[in-house]
Amino acid sequence: MNKKLAITLLAALFPTFAMAHNITVGEPIPSVTVADKGEILVENDEVVYQAWNSEQLKGKVRIIQAIAGRSAAKAMNADLMTAITDAGFPADKYQTTTIINQGDAMWGTGGFVKSSAEDSKREFSWSSMVLDATGSVHADWELTAENSAIIVLDKETNVLFVKEGKLSAAEIQQALDLVKQSL
Repeated sequence: MNKKLAITLLAALFPTFAMAHNITVGEPIPSVTVADKGEILVENDEVVYQAWNSEQLKGKVRIIQAIAGRSAAKAMNADLMTAITDAGFPADKYQTTTIINQGDAMWGTGGFVKSSAEDSKREFSWSSMVLDATGSVHADWELTAENSAIIVLDKETNVLFVKEGKLSAAEIQQALDLVKQSL
């Protein structure tokens, strides 16, 4: 049985894992672009932004954490982020990508969300971080407001797992296992 057929069968057997709005297990992640802010980079100790699009996800196995610009959304799947760090996946084959919806921040906290994202990029320089000032990713992917979505992608950007909300211990293990199998 080929890998794509197996993923499709799993999606049919476990429909709650199959879709989080318009993201479908076994299909490529829907194309999206962030033009306002974008990927956070640190160059010569200065934070700079560059436009980002989902085509840049190709080439590595990834876990995407798409979160509202709220501390509660960031904390929701902190256990998964710790487990990823502990797993020590090879940097040449794996990367975590965090997409922060600054448009879904509590009133008056947008500047704090931006500076917090920049501080996180400085601390975790190897991580891919995208600041979405207008919430285009959340809108295009039809994600729930004030939430956290976790998406596991293979190196061709096919969705292996997707869930909005807090992952259970079993779901964290499932996501990690999917990464290991795809490396």
